[in-house]
Amino acid sequence: MVHVLSSRTLVRPTDPERSRVFYGERLGLAVYREFGAGPERGTVYFLGGGFLELSGRSDGPPSPSVRLWLQVEDVAAAHEELRAKGVEITREPVREPWGLIEMWIADPDGTPIVLVEVPAEHPLRYRAGV
Repeated sequence: MVHVLSSRTLVRPTDPERSRVFYGERLGLAVYREFGAGPERGTVYFLGGGFLELSGRSDGPPSPSVRLWLQVEDVAAAHEELRAKGVEITREPVREPWGLIEMWIADPDGTPIVLVEVPAEHPLRYRAGV
């Protein structure tokens, strides 16, 4: 068995500085650490129980199969905050048939990001008898 101590998602943006502005200033993610120097320096953000690392540079768009799933306390509050910061909302908040409240945005390279609120009564929070 592999004993995992920590994990992170690696993103290679086409414009690292633009992505740092998006994740750091617009989404407000806190910086865990930075490394290197100059415009292509690496930045690692806290991401709840994991990390998001922006490092290097990509010559093309991200894979369409990559998505980020971010659980937040209150999707409505996140919606208002992000809208006020000029973040484009690609899908307004909706309570899905499976009970989660989801809203979609995208990073500057088009990577889809879903912000998810897990309501108190949802089985992800509590299941009687389990």
